[in-house]
Order: sequence, then structure tokens, then C-alpha cells
Amino acid sequence: MKAAVVESAGKLIVRELSVPEMGEYEAMCELLFGAVCTGTDTHLINFHAPFCYWMTMPYILGHESIGRVVKVGAKVRNYKAGDIITRVGSPAVDGISSGWGGFAEIGIASDWRAMQEDGIAGWQDKTVQQILPADIDPAVGTMFITWRETLSYITRMGVKPGVSVLITGSGSNGLAFAAHARNLGAAKVVMVGSGNRKSNAELAGVTDFADYKSADCWEKAREFAPEGYDFVIDAVGKASMVAAGQKVLKSGGTIGIYGLDEAGSITLSPGNTFTFYNGGYDEAETHDAVLKFYRAGKLNPTVWIDREQIFELDDIASAFEAVRKREIVKPLIRLYWVK
Repeated sequence: MKAAVVESAGKLIVRELSVPEMGEYEAMCELLFGAVCTGTDTHLINFHAPFCYWMTMPYILGHESIGRVVKVGAKVRNYKAGDIITRVGSPAVDGISSGWGGFAEIGIASDWRAMQEDGIAGWQDKTVQQILPADIDPAVGTMFITWRETLSYITRMGVKPGVSVLITGSGSNGLAFAAHARNLGAAKVVMVGSGNRKSNAELAGVTDFADYKSADCWEKAREFAPEGYDFVIDAVGKASMVAAGQKVLKSGGTIGIYGLDEAGSITLSPGNTFTFYNGGYDEAETHDAVLKFYRAGKLNPTVWIDREQIFELDDIASAFEAVRKREIVKPLIRLYWVK
């Protein structure tokens, strides 16, 4: 099979690797589409913290891939051939480790429910592998990973009807937070982000937008909510954005740092009473809720992906170049064999 491998810091190449072996609780999947996660994938390619603390290069990149089951192991009870599964990737193979392994032609899904029932260890981190209904386009299915993560995070944070939310960052996660905030009933959803993402943000549901490059950016943010914001979510992970966001947080409000750009080097300032949300997320817990929002037309995939512009696995470098130039929010990579 082909797979996109981070050979060394800053070096991503497509290599020929052996097809991974399948265990008795596992299903072999033909991977169909993967989406580029601008933040995590870029950090992984460049071997930035915190990933360098536990990853070992070289590794197969990608964590937003969708697979179709082609064969199941002897003890698999919950998957069958033809099922479409989220968050499938290749495990380590040929001495190449797995950076979740999604940008490959073949991946392995675990029947975690059967493992749980049979008392087999290791099922807990496999619950992200969920079956997508047959009517869901597998390319759109790549968005379920982003949607599930961010919906779990913002729901656990406590966003509810009538609140005001400020989101810093207009990448895929920031846009997802905006859509979820509106879907959860937030009265005001403001984004501080890149000017060229304003239309995406409006389509996602923001009520007001401020270009972070504008000199009066934070003055506008304050004007949009003079009383302060109930919730501030930094989707980038920049100390400067967190500091500015904290200044417009309402006394007693909640701030969360979701982004990773400057992970480990961000501090919060003392001042008015506030809550720092550090509870993380559980992607699997919101699968059904995301499916419900999508089917109700409340999550529009065109905010993030362009179904008409798809990159082949061999040309994955061009997808990352499009990300660097901010031409596409989330490039789609076709992974399956074209016969």
C-alpha cells in the first residue's frame, strides 16, 4: 500500500509499505478519504511539542480518515464488509510507527464493543471508530472527526442557550466551535480570525467577525459584547490571543484553550473571577448528536471542505501547500485505489 510518512522533521513523503496485518478483533478497511487537520498535522510534520513527547519518527500521518470494511477478523461481531467506519488508520508497519496512520490506502478498525464485552484490554481508545450510516458521503464523513471533538469540548464547557461566545481562530476548529455554539442556542457568537475566512464564519453562524490583523480588532470584539463574554475559546493556542480574550471575558465567565500552537507556554493572568476549562473532550460521546445536527442541515460541510477539489495521496504535498496559503480550510485527500 501507499502511505504518507513523516520521515524527519519537516519531511513528508509517500512510500510503499506492506499491508498491515489484521487481528481477530479487527477489520481491514480500504481507506476512502482523509482530511487535513491544519493544526495537528502541521505540528506532526514538524515534530512540535507536545507530539514529540510520545511520537517516534518515522510515522504514518493522518487522523481524519474514513474506511470501508473489506474483511473482518474471527471475533468481530459489530462490523461487516461494506460498513463505513470513522477514524481508521494504519498501525505500525515495516518499522514505521503510526501517527494515527490515516493517510494510507489500508487501515485497521477495532471492534471495540466486542473487545469490551470479552474483557480485552485496549478498547477505550478505539471508541472513535464509529459506523457511519450508508447515506453519509464518506468525504463528508471526514468532517465528523472535527465536529465530534469540538462539540464534545464546547458542550462540556457549558455553552447553552442565550450565552455569548468569543472564538479566537478561524481555522477548521474555530469554525466548528462557531457552528456548535449557534446550534446549542448561543445568542451571540463572535469570531476573531483571518479576514479571508469571514464568509466561512458567517456561513457557520457567527453573529459578528473581527479581522485579527485590524488595529482595532479587540476594540470591535469588546463593542460586540460590552458586558463581556460568557465563554472565550482559543482555537489557535497563542498566548497573545488568550491574553486578549481573557480581557474581554465577563467576570465569572469561562475560558478554554483548545489550540496547540504554543502548548505549554501559555499562562492566564489573575484578575476577575473566572473558570479555566481544562476538561478536554470525548469524541465518541457526540457521534449521534453530530449525525442529528448534520441531518437537520445545521452543519454545512461546504464551510470546511470543497468536494470538487480533491487531492490524490501521491500529491498530498500540494494539499499542505494549499493549507499554507489558506486557500482551503480542510483539503480532502482521496486514499482508495482507483481501479
